[in-house]
Amino acid sequence: MIPIRCFTCGALIGDKWEEFKRRVDSGENPAKVLDDMGITRYCCRRMLLSHVELIDEVLDYAKFFGREEAANV
Repeated sequence: MIPIRCFTCGALIGDKWEEFKRRVDSGENPAKVLDDMGITRYCCRRMLLSHVELIDEVLDYAKFFGREEAANV
């Protein structure tokens, strides 16, 4: 879950995540992708480059805890 706006400057970055991820996963250089997308500020580039998708791992724990709570009831 990428933040909607950059923490530092407030620019919109959430709408750019899908394209960035798709292009980097297909083998393109992340710096070139950011340049092509017009993301030039260091703070915004940092937001996309350092983002880690953890939602799938969090959902696994939610499912686990949900089942255990149901078993105790």
